[in-house]
Amino acid sequence: MAANDAKQIEAVRGVVRDVASKLDLNAWLRLWDGTRLPLGAAPTSDLELRIASPGVLGAILRKPTLDTIIRQYVEKGIDYSGGTLIDLGREINKRDRGAKIKPLDALKAAAKLSPFLFAKDDDTKDAHGYEGDIIGRKQSKRDNTAYISFHYDLSNEFYALFLDPEMVYTCAYYTDWSNGIAQAQHDKLEMICRKLRLKPGERFLDIGCGWGALLCHAARYHGVKAHGVTLSREQLAYAQDKVKRLGLEGQVTFEFIDYINIQGQFDKIASIGMYEAIGLENIEAYMKKVRSLLTDDGLFLNHAISRKAKKQRYFKERVRPEQRALAKYIFPGGALDDIGHTVGEMERAGFEVHDVEGWRMHYARTCRLWSERLTERKDEAIALVGEEKYRIFIAYLSGCAISFERGTARLFQTLASKTAKRPPVLPPTRADLYR
Repeated sequence: MAANDAKQIEAVRGVVRDVASKLDLNAWLRLWDGTRLPLGAAPTSDLELRIASPGVLGAILRKPTLDTIIRQYVEKGIDYSGGTLIDLGREINKRDRGAKIKPLDALKAAAKLSPFLFAKDDDTKDAHGYEGDIIGRKQSKRDNTAYISFHYDLSNEFYALFLDPEMVYTCAYYTDWSNGIAQAQHDKLEMICRKLRLKPGERFLDIGCGWGALLCHAARYHGVKAHGVTLSREQLAYAQDKVKRLGLEGQVTFEFIDYINIQGQFDKIASIGMYEAIGLENIEAYMKKVRSLLTDDGLFLNHAISRKAKKQRYFKERVRPEQRALAKYIFPGGALDDIGHTVGEMERAGFEVHDVEGWRMHYARTCRLWSERLTERKDEAIALVGEEKYRIFIAYLSGCAISFERGTARLFQTLASKTAKRPPVLPPTRADLYR
């Protein structure tokens, strides 16, 4: 072994010893030369984090950002074996682990890794991120069509690999934690219809209708006249074909249009997993628009991922690295609100809020099942979208599962009506939802 190689291996050993003493992971680190180092006092699992070359550490040392780590992961400079990314995430984020890596510890580790500073790295490509404005704060400067297309127009066949047969791409609802994804998504669609108290003949709008599952379910089982809007050409084509297959042409229609341009009046409105895509600065306009579309006795259900409330007004905050990475590689233009602010904006827009229900653990299970299903069909996924995009999606779904488990991400369904000086058209209890 060359002298520089020996220095590099010894430097890694020193850093790993420090990490292991603080985090005590039940996992290993496998280096490019085959060296296997314990990341805890006495690991018993086969879970390994793998580093492909000295250049990987050199690249991270020279530019220690989350984006660098993601690019190394996408190009397999960083990999794992002996388990899943969810397993690795759970190890790193165990709630009973008090010790954390502090900024000073990180600086000391960087100093110890100085032998890697000039280690040559293979050029990692940055060909899988959104190339435009990934944040899109102002409605006037946002390209909502491009944002939605970047994520949803990837391939209907790809999404079919891990979604349920109805192609529902939002949090499922588990009446029993042992239920599979198909049953849970059916139960979710039914619960939305029940919360909205859908009745035959009512005009029902789904903002961000996806592949049309909710509208077709509502038309078939609740007799509504349903209309959906989307900015995904792939989803629109699929949904229109589905309506023909089910013989629902007279009941269900779809439109390629941005929510801000929708016209008409509707008795019931659902926005399921679309609120996250509008941008925080556009919430006021969004709420006013939805209210303008709702009849006086109508109901609105807003289903959205949220985050913890911050002391500071979030739209003035610096965008965190993980938020920027999610916007760049998965959902450009997206941002998470907190439920307190969502409810406040609803009230300021003239809504009366009747019910708020948290589904955090439902989404944790949903993302885990999606990740497992996609992993099982890895070869098919790679054939459709390439290995790099497949790896991005596995990391995204696994990361979401861990975030919901930890509580750093939440999911709420909020039911509201127009504020009026009369009782809302709702029963006195929730009992009808669970009949």
